[in-house]
Amino acid sequence: METVSALRVKSLYKVYGNRADKAAEILRNSADGDEKLADLSVTAAVVDANFEVRRGEIFVVMGLSGSGKSTLIRMLNGLLPPTHGTVEVDGIDITKLKPAALRKLRREKISMVFQHFALQPHRSVLDNAGYALEVAGLPRAERREKALQALRMVGLDGWADKLPQELSGGMRQRVGLARALAAGTEIMLMDEAFSALDPLIRREVQDQLLELQAELGKTIVFITHDLNEAMRLGDRIAVMRAGRIVQIGTAEEILTDPSNDYVAQFVADVDRTRILTASAVMERPLGVVDVNSGPRVAARVLRETQTSAVYITGRDKRYLGTVTADAATQAVREGRKNLQEIVSTEYARTVADTTPVADIFAPCAESPAPVAVVDAAGRLAGVIPRVTLLSALGSISPDVSESTTTPEPTGTADPAPTNDAAQTSDAIPASDDVGTASTGSGPAATPEVPAQVVAEPSARMTGGPA
Repeated sequence: METVSALRVKSLYKVYGNRADKAAEILRNSADGDEKLADLSVTAAVVDANFEVRRGEIFVVMGLSGSGKSTLIRMLNGLLPPTHGTVEVDGIDITKLKPAALRKLRREKISMVFQHFALQPHRSVLDNAGYALEVAGLPRAERREKALQALRMVGLDGWADKLPQELSGGMRQRVGLARALAAGTEIMLMDEAFSALDPLIRREVQDQLLELQAELGKTIVFITHDLNEAMRLGDRIAVMRAGRIVQIGTAEEILTDPSNDYVAQFVADVDRTRILTASAVMERPLGVVDVNSGPRVAARVLRETQTSAVYITGRDKRYLGTVTADAATQAVREGRKNLQEIVSTEYARTVADTTPVADIFAPCAESPAPVAVVDAAGRLAGVIPRVTLLSALGSISPDVSESTTTPEPTGTADPAPTNDAAQTSDAIPASDDVGTASTGSGPAATPEVPAQVVAEPSARMTGGPA
């Protein structure tokens, strides 16, 4: 059974002017429709918008002033009627609703937070927070309880009896947010809600929104012209230009794979280290060995991959640690069969696949081997050599050869396989079964690394300085 999206927009147009319907028809049916509108004296604010908003996500619509984003959001709750197209809320096409039914839908399903607070100056903070409930006809005691609860959520429980003019700009915006929360709707529309705030206060309110979202799981459509705000808040982002949506994707997708030159220029100055995560820059490890394979298999893989450590996985590919060449050599000499006994959790640092690149520099600097990346289940997803971390920042060209990108060895460099390890591995009969050991690839679930963030094809244990 198909799950109904919280919001679905299909072929949505908004054209201003006396011949709006004709203009919308031209835009729908002509490849050069924009040129043909010149003689009609109309303005196309939104052109052929198509997207769905999933339940519980923050969907950000981003664009410069005049791109059509505010017009778009006002069509999502019926404040503006579209020239053409449909807007579905929980499967209901609101463009076909009569005024009374539309007002009821707004009260029950959609609330809105405006840029300029829209508070009533003669009402207390509590009464402003509960205004939507008053309009809905709830008893005074019930709406007071819900309004107080919403004020507590946004950190204003001690300000209920104050007037709006007694609050700072950030606090007034929180009252607007509390009013939307008190209404109890599943969908919240936020039109440039934080753009009037000072930078520090703006970040605090963004943090508040993210905390509330983690707790409540609302469906939020957030309008902004601020790229950093969009990247920070959005689960997915729609980029608008001249009324058209030119790309929809996650912050990482838009940053690493812009759909056109406009989007590429738009994101050119973004701090990539705060957007890209470990999963975007990791590579497949050269050597992965199952813990049940034994030290002789580990020694063989070390020789074949010419690395100084292999990554050890257990049941369900869960990452256990590494085995170094020295440890494997010593274990083979002593005739030991248990690989678990020589697994180290200190030789290679570990990060989650969702870790921002900015937070990987310290583990990478401390780790003699490429940092191990694990997923939410603790499975080995990939590794991050230092040179790959640098290439993700654009410091190294992706097509530079390995010979020119590998740092020069230093006193702390990760050594090549020792002669002892090579000799021990050579002594293993060719008929030995290598079990589940693998070379040149990680777990099957490991995604391919985007070409634009990989400087060298291998994940060799290079330990030069980052």
